[in-house]
Order: sequence, then C-alpha cells, then structure tokens
Amino acid sequence: MTLSPGEWAVLGLVAERPCHGFAVRKALGPSGEVGRVWSLPGPLVYRALGTLQAKGLAEVVGSERSQVGPQRTLVTATQAGRDALVTWLSEPVDHLRDFRSLFMLKLALLDRAGEEPRTLLEAQKARVAPIVASLEQQVTAGAGFDRTLAMWRLESARAAQRFLDELAISHYEAVAPAGAPRID
Repeated sequence: MTLSPGEWAVLGLVAERPCHGFAVRKALGPSGEVGRVWSLPGPLVYRALGTLQAKGLAEVVGSERSQVGPQRTLVTATQAGRDALVTWLSEPVDHLRDFRSLFMLKLALLDRAGEEPRTLLEAQKARVAPIVASLEQQVTAGAGFDRTLAMWRLESARAAQRFLDELAISHYEAVAPAGAPRID
C-alpha cells in the first residue's frame, strides 16, 4: 500500500477510534501528540481523509454535534485500513535519515494504540546492521572527504543501533514481570 507519511499518520489516528477531521488536525498540529513527530497542515489532513476513503481504508461512520460550527463527520479505519496499518507499523524504515520522522511516527502510533514495538524494533535492528557493516568498510577503504562522510554516516548508524538496543532493553524492562530473565 502506497501512502504518504501524512496519510499513514491520519490512518493511524482514525484507526484508534472514530473521530472527526478537527480532532485529527489537532493531534497532527505542531504541538499535538503526534504532530511533535510528524505534523500536517489542516488542509492536508482533510485531503488525507478523502484519499483514505477513496482507497477504501477509511469510512464515514456518523457525525457529531459541534459547539462552534456545523456537524462534524466521524471517520474510522476500515478493516482493510487496519490491516494495511498493522503491516506498515511492523516494517522498518530503509534509511537512517528516516529515523527522526517515519520511525518515530511508527513508534508514536504503536504507543498510542497500546501495541508492542518489539516486531518493529527487531526488524529495524536487522535493517541497520548491514548499513553499519558497509559503512565500516567505506571508512577503512576511503580517503579524503569520502572517508570523512563515511565516518559521519557510520557514527549516525551506530547511534541508531545504540538507540534501538536501549529502546528494546527499556521496553522489555517496562513490560517484563518482576524477576523475569532479561532477553537481549
């Protein structure tokens, strides 16, 4: 399923419960719960809702009275939308540059849904490992600015690895019963 990151963010929010565009817009505003990671201007929120409905991933399920304007249309994810979202949330991001945006968006949506991030974390760790190995070779073989750039990228990749390891450990400690052996 090909959706923009903003459309995935909107789908993640309407999959939580039926809600109206204004609520989604608020959550995706720059100071919103999800907007801190991935913000989306109001017009794009409404466009995304329309796109999701056109693709059969979301549907109108009713309306709600508004204190300040017209009735608000309630939208929720369809089963096809929920299935696509579950798949997308378990897929790692391909590039380290997407850690700050897409990877964090996935973690935020998983957290809001009360879902375990373990599958995503393991898949992401597996995706980063060969990147680190390749960059280590580039640093060894490189010279001049090529080596400098490879060193920068290697340090970024190692930081991503450390983050994933720490996140997995802290998540396990938060959900493991007291006295349970740790699995690293």
